[in-house]
This record gives sequence, structure tokens and C-alpha cells, in this order.
Amino acid sequence: MLTAPVRQLGESERRAVERLLDLDPFAGAQVAERVTARGLAWWRAEARILGYGARRHLESICWLGGNLTPVLASESAVAAYAELLGAEERLCSSIVGQADAVLGLWDRLCGHWGPARDVRPNQPLLATDALPSVVVDPDVRLVRGNEVDRLFPAAVAMYTEEVGVSPLVEDGGRGYRRRVADLVRTGRAYARFVDGQVVFKAELAVVTRHTAQVQGVWVAPEWRGRGIAAAAMAAVTRDALLRVAPTVSLYVNDFNLPARRVYERCGFRPVGTLATVLF
Repeated sequence: MLTAPVRQLGESERRAVERLLDLDPFAGAQVAERVTARGLAWWRAEARILGYGARRHLESICWLGGNLTPVLASESAVAAYAELLGAEERLCSSIVGQADAVLGLWDRLCGHWGPARDVRPNQPLLATDALPSVVVDPDVRLVRGNEVDRLFPAAVAMYTEEVGVSPLVEDGGRGYRRRVADLVRTGRAYARFVDGQVVFKAELAVVTRHTAQVQGVWVAPEWRGRGIAAAAMAAVTRDALLRVAPTVSLYVNDFNLPARRVYERCGFRPVGTLATVLF
């Protein structure tokens, strides 16, 4: 298969990159947020942004930082990215993006970068632009700046449960705590507190002009099965649509049937399929 050369993109190609990201507003949301905030210069973005296609016809990009994220990557683009990346040491902690591209990359890179700690091949990508019909939980609200200490243990529990490793392992959790505090400071962290303890939490982990992407949804174990999740997610979705972005999106593991039912009740509908490879 003949492939066009992959090249590292710079700030001069920002407009072309933004046009491409507009074509994939949900799966490419995390990359779009970072490009908006930091541009394409590697030293400012703390990542390399690779491009595939002729110089005047950019077809695909691939973000290579803490995560590796291909965007609109065809089979030939995947092959070209893998040819370049396979000659390099793996520095990213995950590969995440549209399922076909991620799994195609991993099929080509596993011999160089393996083994993976976990491969999640089918993660439905969901979105809504309609206010939920579910009655919202009035006790779900934005977390206040003086409540980070209360939120942080719940955030650690969620991360450990979802990713399979504790965020406290690396640097004692200082970087993760800064991330949680930043979400609180920017009005993107929600919780329901009962007797000072978090029983539900969620964050708008990614915000672009197209969508607010919800991550970190968690219900305290002792509160599971009580039916609080739908009303809590409805509260988050409603506030995000009214205050933050024209759509709300998220992705979920295919095997998490309770969560998928909650999201369906809140009006979320499939818009794609992601996959994640965790190292």
C-alpha cells in the first residue's frame, strides 16, 4: 500500500487542522480543545501533531502526547502513522480515538509497544443536543473551590475503578489533584454531597465550541442501585447545554449496561464508536 508521508505540523497549518477537527467534533474533541488552548507548536502544546496527506490537502492528524489520538485516519493514514511510530519508543500512556483507527494502529504497533495493560475495543460514543426529559436532581451542583478536599477522594476512587491503577502512584497524585482543582476552578466539576460526602460526581473534562464531553461519572458504591444516576446525569446535561456548549457528549464501555441505560434515559444517542488501549 502506497502512503503519503507523515509530517509534523506547525502553527502555519493551524487553520487546516481546525477545519479537519470540525469534521469530527465528538471523537476529535480532546484534540480540538488542546489545539484551541495551545496551538500546534510542540513546545507549547507539549505534544507532536502529525499530519497525513498532501501539504495543501490535509486528510488526517494524529496527536502524540500523553495520549496517542488519531483523527479521521483512513487505513492508509493508519499505516503511515504506524510506520513512523513503530520506530520510536512508546511514550504515551494510551491510544484512544475512533475504533477502526485505534485498533488498526494497535495491530501494527503491538509488536513494538506491547503488551497493553488493557484493550477496550468497543466504547459507544454518545451525544445529545436536547434538554433531558428526566427530572433533574436539584442537589447536583458545581463543586465549590473550598470543596476540592472533599471531591478528591471520590475522583481517586473513580479513576482507580475505571483505569485500573491509582492516580496516586505517579508523583503521589499531585498532578491529578491539580487537574481536579482546575476542573473545579473553571466550573466544570459537578457533585452531589450527602453529609459532606460525595455520592455522585462528573466532570466536563473536555470543552470545545461544538461539545462539552462528560467524563469521570461515578456513584459511591453504597449508593448504587438506588436510582440516583439518571436524575444526577440529567442535572449535569441540562447545565452543560444551557451554560457551556450546544451539545453534550461522552463515551462508555460497551459492557457497562447500567450506565448505558442511564445515558439513554437522559437523551444520549450513538454518534460513533471509540476504542482505548491502556499501557
